Amino acid sequence: MVLSQAVEDYLKAIFKLETPEKGVATTRLAEAMEVSSASTTNMIKRLAKMGLVDYQSYKGARLTEAGRKIALEIIRHHRLLELYLMEIMGYSWDEVHDEAEKLEHHISEQFEDKIAELLGDPTHDPHGDPIPTKDGIMPEMQEQPLVQAEENHSYIIGRVKDQDPERLRYLEKEGLLPGVKLTIKEKAPFNGPLTLLVEDEEKVIGRDLASTLFITELPE
Repeated sequence: MVLSQAVEDYLKAIFKLETPEKGVATTRLAEAMEVSSASTTNMIKRLAKMGLVDYQSYKGARLTEAGRKIALEIIRHHRLLELYLMEIMGYSWDEVHDEAEKLEHHISEQFEDKIAELLGDPTHDPHGDPIPTKDGIMPEMQEQPLVQAEENHSYIIGRVKDQDPERLRYLEKEGLLPGVKLTIKEKAPFNGPLTLLVEDEEKVIGRDLASTLFITELPE
């Protein structure tokens, strides 16, 4: 089945937005795609006819097994490309997302396999996001938001859920990258900033920025 870029983008967005409990509301999906609710409803109905989503009015859209498989394939393309652009071509981590968005729809499965082989079959992209396997399995991550973590406890930054180039450049300047160890020294009350010890250097970041960082427990 040859799919348009728009179809693949919708499937990827639904995958990222749906939860185990319920599907994605049309309005929420329209916001993510930056289009009107009417356009989104028309596309969802089209995807339903193609057997890629289950859709009921007022109950939202949920990927079928076929739709989920395609979404995971596109996400795998994207995250492999991000790592390829950074590791092989010398892009910075704040540049790779937009480039990968353009390329993810156009690479062949052979090209995907060659990239994976060249990179040593990686499991995570430059931002710490897991790369789906060739068989369409998304690795699970035992992580929690930094803002919910305990004070005076050490963690490893697992991933950064932010694609804004300016924010990514700031995080890199502050040394807040996937794989870096940190300790929360203090969480100010009333939604105040967090004081962190990052590789023995004290840093203070706001809650908004901290909400994009996800951490994992230190390996035993």
